[in-house]
Order: sequence, then C-alpha cells, then structure tokens
Amino acid sequence: MDFESMYKSKLTTAQAAANVVKSGDWVDYGWTTTTPVAVDKALAARMNELTDIKFRGGILMWVPEIFKVENAADHFVWNSWHMGGIERKAIAEGFSFYAPIRYSELPRYYRDSTCPPDVAIFQVAPMDQHGYFNFGPSASHMMACCERAKTIIVEVNENMPRCLGGHEAGIHVSKVDMIVEGDNPAIAELGGATAATEVDQAVAKLIVSEIPDGACLQLGIGGMPNAVGTMIAESDLKDLGVHTEMYVDAFVDITKAGKITGARKNIDRFRQTYAFAAGTKKLYDFLDDNPECMSAPVDYTNDIRSIAALDNFISINNAVDIDLYGQVNAESAGTKNISGAGGQLDFVLGAYLSKGGKSFICCSSTFKNKQGELVSRIRPTLANGSVVTDTRANTNYFVTEYGMVNLKGLSGWQRAEALISVAHPQFRDELIKEAEKMNIWRRSNK
Repeated sequence: MDFESMYKSKLTTAQAAANVVKSGDWVDYGWTTTTPVAVDKALAARMNELTDIKFRGGILMWVPEIFKVENAADHFVWNSWHMGGIERKAIAEGFSFYAPIRYSELPRYYRDSTCPPDVAIFQVAPMDQHGYFNFGPSASHMMACCERAKTIIVEVNENMPRCLGGHEAGIHVSKVDMIVEGDNPAIAELGGATAATEVDQAVAKLIVSEIPDGACLQLGIGGMPNAVGTMIAESDLKDLGVHTEMYVDAFVDITKAGKITGARKNIDRFRQTYAFAAGTKKLYDFLDDNPECMSAPVDYTNDIRSIAALDNFISINNAVDIDLYGQVNAESAGTKNISGAGGQLDFVLGAYLSKGGKSFICCSSTFKNKQGELVSRIRPTLANGSVVTDTRANTNYFVTEYGMVNLKGLSGWQRAEALISVAHPQFRDELIKEAEKMNIWRRSNK
C-alpha cells in the first residue's frame, strides 16, 4: 500500500473541507490541543449560511473562530464535555451548554450514540512511515469518535507532539476522508509556572506526608495539585508511578527529579499512563516520541478497575466547596457551571479500592467574593443548584490549610465535627450552630 499516494489523493484545502458541513450536522471538534484551526476559520467564514450545527468538544484552549460569528446562537450550539473559561463565557452568550457525563464513559457513548458525528475535524501530528496520524496528547476518546464519524477530516500540524501509546493513539490514513495541511500553529499552552501560595504549600505538605515510596500518582489541574507535584520533586520519595487522566507539567518536574520510575506499578510497569495532556511547551517537548509515556483512551485510564489494580494509588483533586455531609462540589458555583464531572469520582472510587490507596480532595478553606468578603468553602449545605461531584458515601480524605480529615465511614456528627475542625477559625462557631439546626452536631472534644 502506497501511503504517500493515498495521502496526496485525500489532501485538500480548509475551505473544501469546511464545505462538507451542512445544516443540522453533528460536528466533533476534537479535544483540548486537537481542536482544529484552519478548518475552523474556513467554517466560520460560511457559518452565516448554516443553521442548527451541533458541535461537540471540550476544554477549549483558545477561542474558535466560529465563536466570533455574529449571532452565533442562530447558527450553532456548542456542547462541551468539560468546561473552561472560554466555554463559560459562551454559556452567558447563549450558544454553549455542558453535557454531563463521567469522562471515562465517553468512548462507550460515541460507540453507542444515537447521534454519531456527521463530521469529525481535529488536529493531528504528521503521518508517519506506517501511514498513521498520531492524536498528539489527546488520545482520550478520539478513536471511538472516529469509529462512528461519517466523514473524518484531519488537520496536520507539524508542531503536534507524537505521543506514543498502548492502543488507540492514532488513526490510519486509509480511514481518513480528507487531509488539510494547516498553518502549523504552536500547540496552545495551559497553565504555567504560577507560584504556589502559602495555602497551596500548607495543603501540599499535609498530602505529601501521606505518600509512600512506590505510590502511583494521579494529579488534577490547579495550583494545589501542582504544589504537591513540586513538593514531591523536592522530596526523598522514590520509585513513583503515574496513571492519570490529565498529564500536567508537575509530572515532568517529578520525572526530571528522578522520582518516577514506574518500577512498582502492577500494570503498565515503567510507563507513565495518561488520557490527555495540556500544559506548557516543556510538557509537550517531554511527551514527544517519549516511550516512557503512554497515551491511552480514557475508558482505560479512568476505569475504576485499572485504578484499583495499582497498589498505593494516590489521587489528588480540587474542589469548589464541600458541605457538612461530606458532599463535594467540583463543578459549579450554585447554578453557574465552572467545569465538569471529569474523572474525579472514578479516581476517588478507584483509589479506595486500591491496596493502600487514598484519594485526597483539597481546597483553600475560604475565598473572597466579588464584594471582597471572606467566604467559607466548607458550608452547612451546598448552595442551591450546586452539583455533587463526589457523594458523601465516597469522599475519603479532605484537606485544607488547617488540616486533613478522613471522612470514610464517619457518621453525620463525626463528619460535621471533622470538617469544621479544618474550616477557617472565623467560621467554625457559625458552622456549629448550623450543624445543630441540622441535627448533625455532637461535640466529642473541646
């Protein structure tokens, strides 16, 4: 099979590719770093002639050109698998909605969907000698999406890192319908070297003290997980492993500090396994053609059975707030959507099933609202409309700068007492009064 000839026969312009999309279509726009650029621009140019286009994507790292068209809501709707700041703004403008799902379920959803993609458009790394386009740092659910898509359009970007994997890390040229050679933009960066706050460092210190040698790590995005990563890199820990939903810059730092070997992993030994990666150029350069790193579909990385198979699994994630019942909200501020379910619950459940495993939900004890007032993140009950990401039955360790508590198996009054003990001192008396009203208060200490 002559892959080069096949490539040339499918090579087309961004405009020709955009012309495939018709009114009423379901159009998939990849995931994070794979969101298209050239075809997106061409599609935006003809959006005024289209109606009822239903886009799907997630964690946008730049504003797509389609978002900039006049009266966007008259022409399309954006359905997000996981929200970011760009999508939150689009919600306010009336053309974006969150699609609630456990991230690990996405591959099955696509394979079973009654609304399969009419067109899938996404960025890929250049074709290799075997005829494969690599999905870059976003294996995620891309193969499942391609299996159901009626038309597959790949946009080649020479700057896309080639991320090696165990399976479903790329697509063959024979399965692609159209190829567009884009303008090779730099891969968008997310986050960066923001200095950890004193609160971040206090929380990180508590968590790192619970991590044994040989532990397998999962880090979420945000200041606190990154602070944990920095502290691990500076620690005496050794033989750590990685099995995570999202690969972040902190893992690069821990690896370069010699702390990660994967030697004690029960599965995928010596490999750092992840579903997608987003960070700085340092991260993309590290992942490029790196056989130590294993790009894999999310129904493998986030499968509770995969997580549970790894001894001493340590899961570290953020929260927006928590109530005195132990219900964790990591998705919304009341009815205002902030992010999504992601894989947090999968890792909370899987870590507890792991031999020696622990899951940590962390957050600052307070935040300041728009009026500059200090507000407690530990609440009597979650705000009206808030989403429960981790149910009270599943929450394991909860950490603030004031301490760490293990909520697993505690009764109502024990939970209230434990959570109030790590609340900001300014709010403890008020929380006790509320707990008394809710009949979940029984002081066992002074």
